[in-house]
Amino acid sequence: MPTNYEKLIERVNELDDLNKAAALMSWDREVNMPRAGAAERIAQMTTLSSLIHRLATSDEMGELIESAAAELGGAAYDSNEASLIRLLRRNYADARKLPADYVARSAAISGQAREAWVRARAEDNFAHFQPLLEQIVELCQEMAEYYGYEDEKYDALLDKYETNMKTAEVRAIFDAVKADLVPLREAVDSSPVKLDDSIVHQPYDIEKQKAFARYIAGELGYDLDRGHIGTVIHPFATSFSRNDARITTRWYPDFLNPSLFGTLHECGHAMYEQGTHADLARTPLARGTSLGIHESQSRMMENIVGRSRGFWRAHFPTLQSYFPEALSNNTAEDFYRAINKTQPSYIRVEADELTYNFHIILRFELEQAMLNGDLAVRDLPVAWNDKMQELLGITPPSDKEGCLQDVHWSRPGFGYFPTYALGNLYGAQFFETAVAQNPAIADELAQGKTNALLAWLRENIHQHGKKFTPGELVQRVTGQPLSHEAFIRYARAKFGDLYELN
Repeated sequence: MPTNYEKLIERVNELDDLNKAAALMSWDREVNMPRAGAAERIAQMTTLSSLIHRLATSDEMGELIESAAAELGGAAYDSNEASLIRLLRRNYADARKLPADYVARSAAISGQAREAWVRARAEDNFAHFQPLLEQIVELCQEMAEYYGYEDEKYDALLDKYETNMKTAEVRAIFDAVKADLVPLREAVDSSPVKLDDSIVHQPYDIEKQKAFARYIAGELGYDLDRGHIGTVIHPFATSFSRNDARITTRWYPDFLNPSLFGTLHECGHAMYEQGTHADLARTPLARGTSLGIHESQSRMMENIVGRSRGFWRAHFPTLQSYFPEALSNNTAEDFYRAINKTQPSYIRVEADELTYNFHIILRFELEQAMLNGDLAVRDLPVAWNDKMQELLGITPPSDKEGCLQDVHWSRPGFGYFPTYALGNLYGAQFFETAVAQNPAIADELAQGKTNALLAWLRENIHQHGKKFTPGELVQRVTGQPLSHEAFIRYARAKFGDLYELN
């Protein structure tokens, strides 16, 4: 006769399979589905979301969780069993707060909003998206009330992506980042050294870009036997198991960065999922512990590794062999300097390391304003441009390059954007700790190799999946709470060298 825990695991496995089926529908919608299939896909995903919610919030599910918890008794905090019970209790309590009709309505509106966003972005016409975004904001406001909050409404939404993080904490961290980054950016702007990035703005054959993407992904550590690279409007990664973690990117015929660094970024996400322990399979533990920790892995691979001098000393000759007409007269140092040029830009995913965080602060502040009713959706384009001018000193020439550039606001996902900047900070803090514990990591990276770094990440972060909260994990791994200081040290050293500030 199965134990109470075994009965719980059986239900958990079923729910995980259903969630992965929903994720597969979403991935297919983004990558393969013909546009004409949108209405039916929205209906299918709404049905599946409602079914998952009904099963996950049933009285029976609650009883299974508590019966298993009682049976486990004093299981060690770090054990898979105790970790799963903690996560299930939290997820169950949260899910029970959302009425079934809200879940169905949210899924339906989100599907419609995505299609409206695609059209609005393609036609550079915010009016197509505005009515659906207004509904999305209302959904976020409802969600905040359902979840509840003590201090700020935004706390309720942020917590879904960065467990136990408060808006005030993020605001304080971002203020500290601005205080240190603004003088550094000003020093770069006034430096007589000017980096030339024309090397990446040339014709690059798309089929060759795809071939090189597969090469560099493998060199980074992404297991293509357990992965896949697809094409989308807005890059993302998703996993259906540790043995099926897929990435996507986009290809420009005259600009190399989007495909190259989109690939490296999404590889970081997928490698995290590929590294979760096999014992966590078919449970919600087999995921990254938070969006901020997840972004630490993608931003680390994209920037700390993928924009490092040693990485391109090793791999630039191969890049040259793919694109001899564009790169035959250049050196690895030319390329390194080009990909690290820092200057304000309109597009978040193409921003350099110094200006990227300002893009996130912009979205963080606008989300709060819309959520609190201080900013009407109809006024978003103007507010966006004003905030872009304030933080970066530039004004987008179009909404396509402004408030319509990201897909995230097509779903009730307020609270997500701050995790990108938090990921930069987590990533630098993890990397600094990794090198201190194993200096061979830096030696290998100087040769373009990631074996030692990936082994450290597997041991200290990846294998644990979602067993620990982000706060617990960063303290466990680095011995310190999250801080912006490692990132600032990294940025000052790197850009001080590039722009001769030291």
